[in-house]
Amino acid sequence: MDFGTSRPRNSRTRTPNSANSQFHMTIRQITTFDQKTYQAIINLLPQLDDSVAPPSEDYLKNMLASGHSHLFVAVLEDNNIAGMLTLVEYSVPTGKKLWIEDVVVDISQRGKGLGKQLLLHAIQFAKTRNAKTIILTSRPHRIAANKLYQRIGFIQRETNVYAYSLK
Repeated sequence: MDFGTSRPRNSRTRTPNSANSQFHMTIRQITTFDQKTYQAIINLLPQLDDSVAPPSEDYLKNMLASGHSHLFVAVLEDNNIAGMLTLVEYSVPTGKKLWIEDVVVDISQRGKGLGKQLLLHAIQFAKTRNAKTIILTSRPHRIAANKLYQRIGFIQRETNVYAYSLK
């Protein structure tokens, strides 16, 4: 995997499905807008949070062009996108921060390791970005996701998260 360029990155992995057979899945970084990816995002986001309005095409184009949001997708053998993860990168006086957002795998593909592969790919990419830590949040009711994060090595912090609505 070449994480040092702005070209799309792919990594091929075999992930077992529930029938114990093997299938191929590719993790791809999306760096430019395309309609197929946009439609996949529109289909995936309500599975994460049905109260979130889908992004506009222009919003997604600007996000991808920013260089601060790294969108990774899980692509199945049939070329369908079955999951996504966004790694957000920003700098503050205390150092570079990386934050994982919007991790979602299509309900029909859950339990097959796609979420784990997306996370591991994002971690490998993050190691090339000169940051010390990756942060993510997850709602307590997302039990399987929280267990996965801990198995991978994320440590739950004792903290309060606050949100201030601007609208």
